[in-house]
Parts: sequence; C-alpha cells; structure tokens
Amino acid sequence: MIEEVILSFDFGIKKIGVALGNTLTFESRPLEIIRSEKNSVRFDRIDFLLREWGVDHVIIGLPLNKDGSDQEMTSRCRRFANQIKGRFNVKVDFIDERYSSIEAQALLSKNDILEDAVAAAVILKDYLINIKNDLYSR
Repeated sequence: MIEEVILSFDFGIKKIGVALGNTLTFESRPLEIIRSEKNSVRFDRIDFLLREWGVDHVIIGLPLNKDGSDQEMTSRCRRFANQIKGRFNVKVDFIDERYSSIEAQALLSKNDILEDAVAAAVILKDYLINIKNDLYSR
C-alpha cells in the first residue's frame, strides 16, 4: 500500500471539523475547526491545509439517517465533496458518520469546543480501520 496523508472533514453549515491522519501509522488526530459560513473563507483554509500537510486523500463523513437513507445534510455534504474535488483535484471518499458525533461526545465533555474536530478524527479512524482490516484479510 502506498502511504497517504489524509485529511477528514465533519461537514456542517456553521463549522467544519478537521482531522489529520495517514496510512503509515493508521492513526488520526483532531486538527482544527473551520468556523465560517462563507465558502471563500472555508476553501481558502482547506487549500492551506491541503498544501501545508501534503494531503493525498480527503475523507468526508456522510450524514445519513439511522436506516442508512439520505437526510437533508447528505446532499449538502456531497456538494461540498464535489467542490473539494473540483477545486483541489484531490481524491475524495465518504464514510458513514452516523455514530461519529456520539463517539466524539463520549470522548469529550459536553462543552468541549473541539467536538467537531474530534468527530472528524473518529470518521478518519473508522476509515483507517477499514483499510487496515482489508490489508490484513488478504
């Protein structure tokens, strides 16, 4: 497997949680929260992070209903992913994020300001676990 630096996003209308990880250590960590509703600010920051960390791949948590069907935020999230692909020419994949916020809340106190970044780290951790399991099951 080729080593990849991966950035993950927990997409929201008011803020976006960001985490960083890689396929060498299969670890992820919260990085920051982008707190802006303006696309120009969001994408300027994403551009900086992609270049700063030498990102090869982006993972985005896909919000779904409990039964796996799309919800209101699903289409917004897909549009966000398409904008990242189009603007930055980077590989983008989704992972089901149905329980990432619950797991993030369990890791943090209710008032923790990093919740969205931790949720992004949980999303990335789940993705990396899937890759690792696929590697070892071959």
